[in-house]
Amino acid sequence: MAAGGGRRAAEHGSLANGVSTPPPGTPPTGAGPRPMRAGVGPLTFVRLERTSFMHSCIYLALLISAFVAGKPEPLTFVLGLTHGLLWIGMSLACITAARLRIVSLRLAVAVAVLGGIGPFFGSYEFIREQRLRPR
Repeated sequence: MAAGGGRRAAEHGSLANGVSTPPPGTPPTGAGPRPMRAGVGPLTFVRLERTSFMHSCIYLALLISAFVAGKPEPLTFVLGLTHGLLWIGMSLACITAARLRIVSLRLAVAVAVLGGIGPFFGSYEFIREQRLRPR
């Protein structure tokens, strides 16, 4: 049955040597870049951008608390913990958003890689990408 069924399918063009082919008229998978999306569910460009700016403000407050104000506790701890958790959350969200074509890979890398030492990189990339997006 396997040999006979395979031949019949190949005769009709749906299978060729065990590999399925797309229906006629379907563009090839590598046909140009796909457009960026505005968002999927709660994951939108605007929400990620606002969260990035909030993260930058919290990080700035952490720097001021740690280096200018003399490390007052528990404020420095709370700001440090908030920065760390936001960085992890933003990294996961931006990597997911890059896979869903909501943000560029460059922006996701800036947030995930550079965001731990300075979330200002991610905020800058959000501004840059917003300017490059079609209106």
